[in-house]
Amino acid sequence: MQQRDIVLLAHNIRSLWNVGALFRSSDAFGVSHVHLTGYTATPPRKEISKTALGAESWIPWSYEQEPGEIIRRRRGEGYDIVALELTGDSNPLWKEIPARPVCLVLGHEVLGVSAELLALCDRAVHIPMQGKKSSLNVSVACGIALYGLRNAPGN
Repeated sequence: MQQRDIVLLAHNIRSLWNVGALFRSSDAFGVSHVHLTGYTATPPRKEISKTALGAESWIPWSYEQEPGEIIRRRRGEGYDIVALELTGDSNPLWKEIPARPVCLVLGHEVLGVSAELLALCDRAVHIPMQGKKSSLNVSVACGIALYGLRNAPGN
């Protein structure tokens, strides 16, 4: 069975351990490429490798300072550009799983996906939460979103 293609775009992720965890989740859920942008750290770094358990060595990845060209290129290739961010217009991930390939956009651990980057996305989705914080670590949220995307009907 053909699986939906999923790529990640991680913009301005501060923590090297979060970057490593993104690679590890990407391996677990069959992400085909990880785009690192802004000041997101890139391999090789021992902190990334420690958390990724080596996944950064076999998951294809690239670095570009600005995410805009990546988004334009992926959209031209037929990807739905989906920001993982709670906004006034976002819908729960489970209600917005696209049928076509997905570029999942992740942002800064505290500030999230910037307004400028959100404007380049086709939609924003969020993970409904019940706690007071209404927030998850970016790598945890990514893992949940990838699980949802990979296990959605029609995938």
